[in-house]
Amino acid sequence: MIKVGIIGSTGYAGAELVRLLTAHPQAEIVWYGSRSYTGTPYASVYGNFFEIVDQKCLDDNLPELARQVDVIFTATPQGYLAGVITEEILRNAKVIDLSADFRMKDVKVYEKWYGIEHKAPQFIAEAVYGLCEINRAITTPETRLVANPGCYTTCSILTAYPLVKAGLIDPSTLIVDAKSGTSGAGRGAKLPNLFCEVNENIKAYAVATHRHTPEIEEQLGYAAGKEVVINFTPHLVPMNRGILATEYASLVPKADGNLPTDDEIRACYEEFYSKERFVRVLPAGVLPETKWVEGSNYTDINFVTDPRTGRIVMMGALDNLVKGAAGQAVQNMNLIFGLPESTGLEIVPLFP
Repeated sequence: MIKVGIIGSTGYAGAELVRLLTAHPQAEIVWYGSRSYTGTPYASVYGNFFEIVDQKCLDDNLPELARQVDVIFTATPQGYLAGVITEEILRNAKVIDLSADFRMKDVKVYEKWYGIEHKAPQFIAEAVYGLCEINRAITTPETRLVANPGCYTTCSILTAYPLVKAGLIDPSTLIVDAKSGTSGAGRGAKLPNLFCEVNENIKAYAVATHRHTPEIEEQLGYAAGKEVVINFTPHLVPMNRGILATEYASLVPKADGNLPTDDEIRACYEEFYSKERFVRVLPAGVLPETKWVEGSNYTDINFVTDPRTGRIVMMGALDNLVKGAAGQAVQNMNLIFGLPESTGLEIVPLFP
């Protein structure tokens, strides 16, 4: 059994880790870390775990935790892990971080977009960006530190990546319009997330300044082989879970001057994701919906071309707490420990 510790276990992503790992056949949670609820029975924080989880919440003593477990998940605010991580911790346990602390390779970009000083830049180079469908080959038993991608970024990157890599779209024209449920903002009490503020409302936020923008640009830049700059606009919608990304880009003409056909675009997607358990390329005419991925680790993708404008509309949907956070983190754990990648994640989406 893989011994697991979770720091930030009482946040939404942390609780989703508990839900998934409690049912994982090869994992045992031995440390439910929570600075806010230290000493409190975990099931009194989340009543859905009554008579399922009997342990009390522990503190966030990472050095001690690393001596007791095989892997640590940190579902914590930006800056936390970078402020406490050490070589000793990484020698004793694998670390899978759900924050942005080690996602970007340029520390100056991180500090600009997040507005904080990075306290551990010496570990950035070795951190694996844990988008499994793209970086599976470098997520190995030797991996010590995984930077688990963000929810918006996972959806946005997976939706466009095959076409960018194949040169079928011009990434410099890419516009990403994304909508997220309110759980993406975390469990902390915030005035803009109160029921009366969110219900019967949809709103854009962090326009042209959202912190996931450089993460999307960096990964699509690797696919394109050049720097990529995009427009990314997130919106908050009154639902608990889910992300829908609608992405627009210009198609690149072929050598004969014609634009790629729908069949060629579909073949690109299907070839790239043919062996991926958790990416579903939908049939023509069937568009992604958040309700068909809720509670699961799936990402649904499809597209529509617009011959009139020479552009393509790409769409992706996922559950922000599962594939966008905890599920993807479990995928990474499975890869590191040599388990089938889908272990503990064969979950049928919830409906209704």
